[in-house]
Amino acid sequence: MAEGTIKKITDKGFGFIDTGRGGDLFFHSSNVEGGRFDQLYEGQKVTFTEGRGPKGARAENVTPA
Repeated sequence: MAEGTIKKITDKGFGFIDTGRGGDLFFHSSNVEGGRFDQLYEGQKVTFTEGRGPKGARAENVTPA
């Protein structure tokens, strides 16, 4: 699993993770595990797996670290 930091959370049920590799990765609230989307906050460390969605790369299995 990869590690990153939540860069942005929206009130529309998605956010972005700073992967530390020079890019951000989209994630949807339905991909959060081990907690609820509304408990996440910007700057929080998370682990995730990188997957593909209909619009490109996305984070899946997002878990608070």
